[in-house]
Amino acid sequence: MRELSLRNLAAVNQRMVKIEYKGLVFEEPLRFDVLIEDCLLLELKSVEEVRPIHQAQLLSYMKLLDIPIGLLINFHEVKVSDGLTRMILPGANQGDIVSTRPARMKTPI
Repeated sequence: MRELSLRNLAAVNQRMVKIEYKGLVFEEPLRFDVLIEDCLLLELKSVEEVRPIHQAQLLSYMKLLDIPIGLLINFHEVKVSDGLTRMILPGANQGDIVSTRPARMKTPI
């Protein structure tokens, strides 16, 4: 969080996401990891294998918060870039369906 602040990027972490459905508010709110500039949501993991449930969790947060871009970062990799999965929610405020694909990171020379 400090690095983001030093770069003048607005970021919040571990905020509660209340789920409301037809006037019913769930008693156990969800918590996302990091939200940057209200447009990039980070879900941080350290697991041997990223499973579909991890991607579903990020997608759910993206839909609930109306965030167009999400990164699932798994720190249980030799190279962090191997543990990145990018998720995009096109037209986030229009309710379109997600497309997912692994992020392609270019290493600096």
